[in-house]
Amino acid sequence: MATPAVRLFRRLEGLFCVYKPPGVHWKLVRDTIETKLLKGLDALPTLPLPEQTRFLTPPGGDTQTPKGLLAVCVPVLSKHPLVTGPEFQHLRVGVGHHLDTFSSGVMVLGVGNGNRALNDLYNMKVTRDYTLEGEFGTATDNFSHMGRVVERSTYDHITQDKLERVLAMLQGANQKALLTYANVDMRSQEAYEMAVQGFLGPEGKSPPILTGLRCIRFQPPNFTLEVQCLNETQKYLRKVVHEIGLELRSTAVCKGVRRTRDGTFTLQDALNRHQWTPADVTRAVRQYHAARKNRLSSRSKTVMTNARSNQEEHRNREAHSSEGT
Repeated sequence: MATPAVRLFRRLEGLFCVYKPPGVHWKLVRDTIETKLLKGLDALPTLPLPEQTRFLTPPGGDTQTPKGLLAVCVPVLSKHPLVTGPEFQHLRVGVGHHLDTFSSGVMVLGVGNGNRALNDLYNMKVTRDYTLEGEFGTATDNFSHMGRVVERSTYDHITQDKLERVLAMLQGANQKALLTYANVDMRSQEAYEMAVQGFLGPEGKSPPILTGLRCIRFQPPNFTLEVQCLNETQKYLRKVVHEIGLELRSTAVCKGVRRTRDGTFTLQDALNRHQWTPADVTRAVRQYHAARKNRLSSRSKTVMTNARSNQEEHRNREAHSSEGT
């Protein structure tokens, strides 16, 4: 018979995402969640202790004959939690795509068997969305506003139209790189279907690729970019902001990097630090399983629809060919 802690652990197995605040290392976030989940599991009531039959001598009884012994049931103290320790002493919580200390946003984690799904998340060609906060007029040694200032420049000549042209140029160059590393014929039906389903991406490892780039706020010297990318690091994204400043004949630093989406996980799904509890994680994992089931169902329906359309097209071609003969 499974204990309440084991039943709760089975409900915790899966993927969920949290919001990592800036200035906190991702390992501290993971360790905090592990500790809270372990405390929640070990706080649940345990099963009653098993009992064993012992033969005791009653006061004034005759120990020389079996009739003088008294059979009683006593708990097996060797199974007591004070002897064996907590039922769960270790809980494996894995982390998906990391966020560095100064970045914030969506970070995906897995519990138990959910760690296997993290490997699938790595292998899937899914993009991630970021919001980058930039500031013109300054250059630093690490491309962030907390680095050592190495240059200052003017930015009055920068307009939103000029910024949009630079972004379009960068996006076009990255689109060519995506097609190069995709290792598929862009004129084929396979490439078209992969692009429609969102599976078009680089084969194996590749340099960071920006699949989308646009400006959502322009208030010089500050500006905000929305980025979709593959195989990126947060340092690379800060360098992108720096290179945009150079292209505009100025300088720029990145004041903030926030991940807003990692695959199917968004900010709306992320648990804040007050929700890193077994109950909230269980709810988030349940939502993940339900959404995954719906995606698999819709994908199978799409495959069946495409198969029927291909069969109909094949029959029509055979009908036309027979009419021609």
